[in-house]
Amino acid sequence: MRHDFYLAWRYLRHHRTRTLILVLCLSLIAALPLGLHRVLDAGEYWMTRRAEATPLLVGARGSSVDLTLGALYFSEAGVPAIRMQEADRIAATGWADPLPLYARYRVQGQPLVGVTLDYFDFRGLVPAQGELPAILGDCVLGADAAERLGLGPGDTLASTSENAFDLAGTYPLKLHVTGVLAKARSPDDHVVFVDLQTAWVIDGLGHGHAETQMAAAQPDSPFGPATVRRADAGLLTYTEITPENLGSFHFHGDPATYPISAVIALPHDVRSATLLRGRYLDEKSETEIVRPLDVTRGLLQNIFRVGALFDGILLLVGAIAFLLVALVFALSLRLRQREIETIYLLGCARLAVLRLLFAEILLIALFAGAVCAAVLAAAAPYASDLARHFILS
Repeated sequence: MRHDFYLAWRYLRHHRTRTLILVLCLSLIAALPLGLHRVLDAGEYWMTRRAEATPLLVGARGSSVDLTLGALYFSEAGVPAIRMQEADRIAATGWADPLPLYARYRVQGQPLVGVTLDYFDFRGLVPAQGELPAILGDCVLGADAAERLGLGPGDTLASTSENAFDLAGTYPLKLHVTGVLAKARSPDDHVVFVDLQTAWVIDGLGHGHAETQMAAAQPDSPFGPATVRRADAGLLTYTEITPENLGSFHFHGDPATYPISAVIALPHDVRSATLLRGRYLDEKSETEIVRPLDVTRGLLQNIFRVGALFDGILLLVGAIAFLLVALVFALSLRLRQREIETIYLLGCARLAVLRLLFAEILLIALFAGAVCAAVLAAAAPYASDLARHFILS
């Protein structure tokens, strides 16, 4: 048998191109479904991990999947807004601590999310550079967002106006980058975080005014020679919040009616969670409460159904590829007919020819397996990043 493998090896080495094509085809056919499953497994891990860390989620009644994806993974579709009074309502029960968030806008392709400082403690987000937002107009960048935008502490970033052709609308707000968060390997890495009040300023619910200027009255003024106060071009709306004009910024209306995207509810215990969920059983209510873990598991089941479809397609492609490989061997036998006859003339039995073919097939399979293992080992460190990029981003 040792001689069979030696002869098979010499034959494969002589026909390098044919051997290389066969090995690459077989290895890639095996590596593709295995690599796909690794990415899906990594995506399941990251999605489940974030959902498990979020006990309950309150948002607008509708699609629980859209609510979960919008509030946990900051998908571009977004979710309908609810009122800030929903967070006050949760806090008033004494059963859970509310964490409101407002994820309506995007800045240069990155989600702009308004949160409270408690959110950073809840997610375990700490600054790798600089510090967390302290005043209106401050923002802190996720690790990936900072890398993509090329910004760091001390830089500025302009918010994106919702309608660039609306002259009567709100002006873009120049945000001051105060820090960059340490890499969390979660959707938070892609986010530009601001305080809730800053998000409301971007929304046009809060603004500042320029100081009015002193001007002398006209000689024929009915007020006499006294001076009067005059505002330039009405009241100027600032596009940048500085320590000098910070005191002029104010909000109109009841803060309880201000918009937020969702509220993360952190119940104190299992009993509190059950009681809080009971508050949202009324189907006529405009809000609902969901358990992100349940929603995520249902979503993953649909993803795995698609994965099973891909497995079926890949299995069919693999079967066709193996038939082509068998065809290649069959044609090679025809081309090697004189070689086989020479082997018979040397006194070898027909079984020897079969052993040679078996040795060639086994060597090609071993080479293909080695290449497949090498490809999977090289791609393994990137499976998690691919899953976070394509599934969580």
